[in-house]
Amino acid sequence: MPATGITSSPAAPPASNAPDRRDSWEVGYLFAAIGAVLFSTKAVIVKLAYGVQLNPETLLALRMGFSLPFYLAIGAMAVRERCRRNLALPRPDLWIRAALIGLLGYWLSSYSDFLGLEYISAQFERLILFTYPLFVVLIGAAFFRQPVTLRVLSATLISYSGLALIFSENFSLDGPHVAIGAALVMASSIAFALYQLLAREVILIMGPRLFTCIAMTSAAIGAFVQFFAGHSANALLVQGRPLAYAILIAIAATVIPSFFLNAALHRISAQANGAIGTISPIVTILLSAAILGERLNALGIAGAVLVIGGIGWFTLSGRGASPPHMVISK
Repeated sequence: MPATGITSSPAAPPASNAPDRRDSWEVGYLFAAIGAVLFSTKAVIVKLAYGVQLNPETLLALRMGFSLPFYLAIGAMAVRERCRRNLALPRPDLWIRAALIGLLGYWLSSYSDFLGLEYISAQFERLILFTYPLFVVLIGAAFFRQPVTLRVLSATLISYSGLALIFSENFSLDGPHVAIGAALVMASSIAFALYQLLAREVILIMGPRLFTCIAMTSAAIGAFVQFFAGHSANALLVQGRPLAYAILIAIAATVIPSFFLNAALHRISAQANGAIGTISPIVTILLSAAILGERLNALGIAGAVLVIGGIGWFTLSGRGASPPHMVISK
């Protein structure tokens, strides 16, 4: 800066704006926490639905059917906004890519997760899924030439040491079924990590709202085709508790938390949002103990602490930031 005798600096915002900005941060933290808590109920609701004889295919089709209208509305608003601004719609090949990525992230990944919950506890499932950001980095390094640091490798070692403790305990009690369930949920985690990597470029081109609509619509079609391949339409005409659980998982554990998370990302950073998200497995553990009667002994608690600690460290290091799009719980 030239030595003029006068120092220039950015003008300070009016004092009256400071409380508004602080309130915005506080609201952002609150929204992120609400979203994390609601997302964490998914596995518990699935377990309850299985208890009233809903199978994975029916539950997934109902979940997609009840949540799809909300995301179609998002897509309609995105198209209207593009038309209002005289912007061309994305090329057809981008629509196809978004649809295929949606099938991977919101149909295949969700179905694998639902199948896994038939074999393992809600607590174990949530802890496995919680590690998907590590797969984003590791797969990115292996196939997309993205850098990987010693801290990421250390966080991976810590988290999967915890999962190994929980797995060994459950395997000694339930045998091969635990291995099947853990493998299915791990496949779900890997599929969602691939989705995150493949979606970034398309989201940057077409925008998060339109991408979300296309991805969710594609996933819904996949779920419906799968359902009708082995079931009659009458199987979707559920009522009573099965209907209540299907609506809960679609609205309370999918649509509402995705909006809360999106609202939080407008107010706080993705890293801060990810750090708050570390409460998700804790809430699942507490809810599954209170509602499902699942318990963790000392070894399980130690494993959970390692998993949450490893991912928490990874997130706070700045490598756990999510790409800028609406994240939807699987």
